[in-house]
Amino acid sequence: MKILVADDDERITRLLKDFLNHENYEVEIANDGEEALSLFKLYDFDLVVLDVMMPIYDGWVVCKEIRKTSNIPVIILTAKDSDLDELFGFEIGADDYVSKPFNIVLLIARIKRLLKDKNLKSDTNILNFNNIEIDLEKHTVKIDNTIIELNPKEYDLLVYFIKNIGKVTSRETLLRIIWGESYFGYTRTVDTHINRLRNKLGNYSSYLKTIRSFGYKFGE
Repeated sequence: MKILVADDDERITRLLKDFLNHENYEVEIANDGEEALSLFKLYDFDLVVLDVMMPIYDGWVVCKEIRKTSNIPVIILTAKDSDLDELFGFEIGADDYVSKPFNIVLLIARIKRLLKDKNLKSDTNILNFNNIEIDLEKHTVKIDNTIIELNPKEYDLLVYFIKNIGKVTSRETLLRIIWGESYFGYTRTVDTHINRLRNKLGNYSSYLKTIRSFGYKFGE
């Protein structure tokens, strides 16, 4: 599992990385909010630890940006011991809130708990993104609680995109993943199915974005 730790205090990032590596987690370090968002877009993380008081973008801003495209667990670290700050953290989508100085063993235990909860949720047969719901067992898709009809490839594309919110994927990669290694058709096939899927998404068609000269991504 991969964890992003964002804090401008080198002692804290080094300590967290050492302990998390010891628990067999991969760790990427960011020293400011801008770097944290860049790394978040670059890698598929399972959990994020964010300090509030960081340069460029603070932890609140980073958490809000993450929540636009992902539901992964976020732990907020702060030197402020305020109930209002804690409440604000939960309101913007944080899963846990830890005041500094913290007990490293207890923090690691909280990280493990959140990752365990995340894994349990991922074992369910329902995928959700805002008002789009996919039942993986029944192979049905609902938008605003209304079932929409998708052909098999449109369905597979939507499942892939919702499992990879915010990730930019090339046409070639989509062709390989959705159509299979043995398919030798043109990437134009992907564009055709994407356009059909976009039309069927109705008011949520804007979620399916074209990234010029590269491919597609899904998210707000």
